[in-house]
Amino acid sequence: MAPSADRLGYWGRPTSTLDWCEDNYVVSFYIAEFWNTVSNLIMILPPIYGAIQTYKDGLEFRYVYSFLGLAAVGIGSWCFHMTLQYEMQLLDELPMIYSTCVFVYCLYECFKQENTLGLFPITLLLFFSVSVSVVYLQWKEPVFHQVMYGALVACLVMRSIFIVTWVYPWLKPMCYISLSVFLLGFLLWNIDNLACDSLRSTRQRLPPVVGAVTQFHAWWHILTGLGSYLHILFSLQIRSIYLKHRPKVKFICGVWPMLHMEAQKTS
Repeated sequence: MAPSADRLGYWGRPTSTLDWCEDNYVVSFYIAEFWNTVSNLIMILPPIYGAIQTYKDGLEFRYVYSFLGLAAVGIGSWCFHMTLQYEMQLLDELPMIYSTCVFVYCLYECFKQENTLGLFPITLLLFFSVSVSVVYLQWKEPVFHQVMYGALVACLVMRSIFIVTWVYPWLKPMCYISLSVFLLGFLLWNIDNLACDSLRSTRQRLPPVVGAVTQFHAWWHILTGLGSYLHILFSLQIRSIYLKHRPKVKFICGVWPMLHMEAQKTS
């Protein structure tokens, strides 16, 4: 938990089992961890737009759910870091498990007929999600959640590398960019945890705006949000190629990537 020097704000004393390295209620009386909160916007707005565009393109609902799942994680994380209440912590952490299960399903079922459901993987992932939820609600150990989430991410990494190595090698750039961005976020997350005392003392000597750059947990949100978004595009690209669509990555305002389905050529 945070040091006793941290201020109390609108949401009262933290009840969550985790309190991150950002000093509480420094920027706003109404937001416990300001930078850790607002950094979740990257996990909320772009995925919502992606879900809308995927629906408009008439693509499978599993990818709409993938985008909405990522947005749900962002909303839950916003609520958690804004309040540091235990209930909001669960709203952040459990959707991480559920949405990643959707990612796993999409990637492992990408070479099946269109609009078919894999009952076995769905049953397996539902059992995993329910089991993790029940255990975590009883045993409030954050490391357990982190290990279970890490196991799901490992499944995604192994499947992704297999596909770009043996099936669609021309998709390596998208695969390795999404993976590298995510791993960079994971590295900063660990630095934020292990070097918190040093980071806090450094921030006290820096102007507030410059000190905000050292909020590495906020960078974890930004980078893993972007990495997860790129993974959904990667998974959707694999699926679209298999179904003989013509996917093409385009950039909104020349910056933000979106997958666009080009019209089929007529002979």
